[in-house]
Parts: sequence; structure tokens; C-alpha cells
Amino acid sequence: MTYTKRTATFLVVLVLSALPLSSFAHAAAKGHQGKVVMLADHTYYDALISGIRKAKKEITGCFFLFKASETRNNLPMTIVSELIAARKRGVNVTIELEQATTGKGTVYEQNRRAATLMADAGIKVRFDTPKTTTHVKALVIDSRYVYIGSHNLTQSALKYNNELSVMIDSTEFAAEVTSYLENL
Repeated sequence: MTYTKRTATFLVVLVLSALPLSSFAHAAAKGHQGKVVMLADHTYYDALISGIRKAKKEITGCFFLFKASETRNNLPMTIVSELIAARKRGVNVTIELEQATTGKGTVYEQNRRAATLMADAGIKVRFDTPKTTTHVKALVIDSRYVYIGSHNLTQSALKYNNELSVMIDSTEFAAEVTSYLENL
């Protein structure tokens, strides 16, 4: 579903202002030109996989929780596999993940597992500083497509939960998001 520029700007400001990322809401409020696609619930996964498969140069992302497992039909593991496939075809892939202050717990353990899978395949994986919680859920593809919203990379978020994210096709907005992510 596509929207007019006015509706798109309102939707972006509405969705992003609900996130604890004032810099993103500020960027959206600047009125950058671009197309916005709402990705409610399970539509996010298909859109994200499609975007990763089409990536040609670069994927930069940051997620609070990336819970990939070997269980049957695990959607986050498919994302890991697609990121690895992108890396193998020459795409520069960088992912930042949350690191718990305590160095233990579910978020820490799950993110370390996903990080190991990706790093072993040549993907650059970073962790935030232990004293800061990074609750971001964003991915930028080819300095143009921004996937941002409420979806963690977990089976629940990708398949069962009510979640709301957007894909924004805007080189200007992608540059601002990438800059934010690189300076975490």
C-alpha cells in the first residue's frame, strides 16, 4: 500500500515519534521526499527478506533483540542466512546489537548467538556499550531503503505479535539514519 507525500509524512512522524528515537522523528518531520510503505505485523518479514535479497552494496542495521535459533521454520535464522548470502555476493553488512550491562540474560545470550553466526560468515557485528540500552530496530539497505519500527528480530515479533514498522524509500532519510547508527 502506498500513500501520498502528505499522508506518508504524517504516518512517518506518527510511527517514529512513538519510538524513543527523537533524531528519526526529527528527520521525518523535515519532510524528506520519499515513499513510505506501512509494514504491519507479518508483512515486515517478507519486505525485509525481499530488501536483503535485492541489496547490492551495503546493509547497515541495529536491533535490540536478534533471536535466531535452529528450531524449525525460525524466521530470524532465515534473516541470518539472507544476511550471510548478501555478504557472500559482496554486500558490506554491518549489524549492531544490544549488549546487556550484566553480560548475561536472555537478550545478551540471544544477541551473542546471532552475532557469532554472522561474524563467523564475515559480517561485521558490533555491540553497544554495556552502560547504554540501544532499543533501536532499524535496517538501511543500499543507502536508500530504511526499515524501521517496532519489530525485533524474534519469531514472536515476525510471526505472532501485533507490530508496526515502515519501509521508507528515501536517500536523504537513509543518510540520516545511517549516520545515527554509525555514531551509536
